[in-house]
Amino acid sequence: MTHALPGYVCSEDGTLADVRTAPWCCPVCGGPWDLDFTPDPAAPLEPAAGPNSLWRYGPALPLPGAYSVSLAEGNTPLVPLAERVHAKLDFLMPTLSFKDRGAVMLAELARRLGPRRVVADSSGNAGTAFAAYCARAGLTCEVFVPEGTSPKKTEQMRAHGATVRVVPGGREAAAVAAREAADLPGVFYASHVFNPYFLHGTKTYVYEVWEALGGHLPEVLVVPVGNGTLLLGAALATEELARRGVRPPALIAVQSAAVAPLASAFHAGAEEAEAVPQLPTVAEGIAIPAPPRARQILAAVRKSGGTFLTVPDDRVREAQLDLARRGLFVEPTAAACWAAVGPGAPGNPLHERTAVLPLCGAGAKSGLAAPEA
Repeated sequence: MTHALPGYVCSEDGTLADVRTAPWCCPVCGGPWDLDFTPDPAAPLEPAAGPNSLWRYGPALPLPGAYSVSLAEGNTPLVPLAERVHAKLDFLMPTLSFKDRGAVMLAELARRLGPRRVVADSSGNAGTAFAAYCARAGLTCEVFVPEGTSPKKTEQMRAHGATVRVVPGGREAAAVAAREAADLPGVFYASHVFNPYFLHGTKTYVYEVWEALGGHLPEVLVVPVGNGTLLLGAALATEELARRGVRPPALIAVQSAAVAPLASAFHAGAEEAEAVPQLPTVAEGIAIPAPPRARQILAAVRKSGGTFLTVPDDRVREAQLDLARRGLFVEPTAAACWAAVGPGAPGNPLHERTAVLPLCGAGAKSGLAAPEA
């Protein structure tokens, strides 16, 4: 049986496109795609009866019919960190980061589309996730990475069979190189920023929190933000669950103080973010100077009644060590949320509200943040 795939739609100009023939970005404005898909709130959602993976939320996902790509991703533990604060251990995913949530969706989509090759760009975690899930799906994969990418992460990509293209320059240079390849015939661009199917994978993070909390959500979701793929997925899920009568939480977005275009725009009351310099930071996974979905991210945080917080590198280092001493060894970027709302955070950012934050990358991938010289 053939199932139709939800099509792309541009949130800026309304352009529509068929997933099977669409370019990787909107041909009119060059922006990222959204998805012409809204789950039916009346459809039964009984995850406990589904598989032990994020496919348990099938009625809320945009890939209808039987799936074949999975590594039993998702269903990660929710553990207490402090009074009224829980951490979701997404670093326990198959490739040790939350990016598996979106990668499995794009790999399944690519499997159905049947491209000659898959290309992606990444500073590390997304690339390792795409390499693993393309291997699972039997797809040829190339990952473009900036010079200086963690050798542990590029080694993992190669181990999964991916071709790693090291691009001189920073993160944006790797993205440009991947997009040039994506314009060639027979290529599927597995972009965790431009392809909205990825966001419908990351939204399962919130569905799992809802399931673990017995059909409720906390008052606050604290989320690290660079390109905003986890936050926008969270916003999708909270809207979808609100249609089922679930009270939506406020979204607190966390950025590195060194590279914080979204936080600056939010506090200035701007609807769009201006690009900032690419400065070094230990929270490299969220150091994105010009996020393509900035307008959507800012709107989602405002709509939720949330805010943006920034954290300096010294606090990220302290938070990473604090978590490790609680038995949770995560990479520096994954410690950013705890740096923002944990012990020693300025003020009382949670205001005694219940909260969940993600620990979204394993410390084994990058080690401890180096102390300042």
